Amino acid sequence: MAEHLGKYELLQVLGRGAMGTVYEGFDPIISRRLAIKTVRVPDVGDTGSQQEALARFKREAQAAGRLSHPNIVGVFDYGETSELAYIIMEFVDGTTLKHVVDKKERFELREIVRLMEGILTGLQYSHDRGVVHRDVKPATIMLTQAGEVKIADFGIARIESSSMTQAGAMLGTPSYMSPEQFMGQTVDARTDIYSAGVLLYQLLTGEKPFEGGLTAIMHKVLNSEPLPPSTLSVNVPPAFDAVVLRAMAKRPAGRFQTATEFATAIRNAFENKDVAPAYPDEGDATVVASGTILPPRPGVPSVPRPAEPPKKGAPVAILGALAVVVALLAGGAFVLLKPSGGTPAPAVTQAAPTPPPAPAPPPMTQADRESTLTATLGALPCTFLSATDSASKALVSGIAGVGEPQAALSGALGSLPAGLSVNTNVQTIEGPYCDALDAIRPYHSLFTPASMQLGLNLAGGKTTLHAGDLISITNKLPGFSGYLETDYFSADGTVYHAYQAKHGAKPEPAGDAKTTPLGTVAAPFGTDMILSIASSSPLFAAPRADDENASDYLPALRGAMQDVATAGGNVAVAAIPVVTEPK
Repeated sequence: MAEHLGKYELLQVLGRGAMGTVYEGFDPIISRRLAIKTVRVPDVGDTGSQQEALARFKREAQAAGRLSHPNIVGVFDYGETSELAYIIMEFVDGTTLKHVVDKKERFELREIVRLMEGILTGLQYSHDRGVVHRDVKPATIMLTQAGEVKIADFGIARIESSSMTQAGAMLGTPSYMSPEQFMGQTVDARTDIYSAGVLLYQLLTGEKPFEGGLTAIMHKVLNSEPLPPSTLSVNVPPAFDAVVLRAMAKRPAGRFQTATEFATAIRNAFENKDVAPAYPDEGDATVVASGTILPPRPGVPSVPRPAEPPKKGAPVAILGALAVVVALLAGGAFVLLKPSGGTPAPAVTQAAPTPPPAPAPPPMTQADRESTLTATLGALPCTFLSATDSASKALVSGIAGVGEPQAALSGALGSLPAGLSVNTNVQTIEGPYCDALDAIRPYHSLFTPASMQLGLNLAGGKTTLHAGDLISITNKLPGFSGYLETDYFSADGTVYHAYQAKHGAKPEPAGDAKTTPLGTVAAPFGTDMILSIASSSPLFAAPRADDENASDYLPALRGAMQDVATAGGNVAVAAIPVVTEPK
């Protein structure tokens, strides 16, 4: 370990993670103890994900650097060397809330209220200055030895007026993500309210409201309601159920609108004061992305919005009469008849007329369906999708990365208009293939005409091969004569160039089929991927080495395809996963 980083002294390693290292440091000029967070500066040819990691790191410094509050870890400086980028931060002598929660330690209710008030005070300060954290969870909450809370890690924060990572990107930690985060929608301060509601639920019960894999959690967040905290712990007063219900409302409009409002509700529940429930459209039934209407949360009575209090001095009899009138109005139209003789006639009721049914929306045209599907699915990261359309139903097929890309695809499908019916046949692929898929996707539209599609499949239409099986692929050229490039991507990051057009060779005829044997399946087993590119002019001026690292090849491939397209040429692309297993 180097002894210095700029003017700062490095004393010891505090922790290491996938993205970098945190050191205890010291500023000798002002004699201040510090925490120094570092990440590696990517090389010029590194992948887009590594460049994005550095961009997030800078954003953390920008976001937290504008905040100075007792409940937020302070950021004092940012710098870069030729190898490292670093953030100089306040040193917190303590631990994370996650460390305490993971040890199954439980807080008393009074302490939970105090901790949440500190967290929400820090969030309110952050929101007032245009910074949304977007990753509130136990791991980003620091606890000092005195028990004070400090919010840390603004690495995926959204800064107002920033164009980075807005709508369409899904970032966060699944168990604490809001519905709008799963949907890849633009978020605001209310997404932090939702995450803080999940955190409150966990502190009250010792459990997260939703558990499972990413896809399972996403489905529950969009379509299910967690059990009320009071049903899981006898130490939780039922008043907290309504607080959690509102904080975790599916729609942002149904939540507390500010962190301060949330904190006040927590304090009121603790002091047995009335807590405003979620609005009726959120408490009685929650409409989620798919249009499903969910029943009320079990064990939590639905409460209507409180009525305006009567003005002082109103006679009790008048208030009672008004209540009757309101009740009658709620049941239907009514007429009271009173003859001149003073004897009231019996009330005559008349049923309210049944309104005519709303006209059905006009059916979507094929052009509308294709436009909607393309806008919703065409640019999803780490996917390679194709679609066909008929008057009754569209079919979407292709591949998508596991985890966040798969969840983003599910969320996008759930956001389609109710009248647009879609069947899917999408395979998931696990491995370091997102950069490759993102490189070729701009040259493939969702509704590519059949005449311009590049065919690619394993012999016999297989997708799973076993030890000793022959790996053989067939390409069918699209409707233009061109040059073929076929690449086999392995899970270790290696690219094997299975077929390259010979230097100086003539282009392959349009529609021509070409079968290429690649070898036999052997260990290590797992999921690999094959890409094929057909171009109307050669991609590379000279053949590339038989195999190379994907991180070296993909920038060159991007540039080569761009050169062909800029010159007015044609590019067609295809991708398939290959699962290999022992016999």
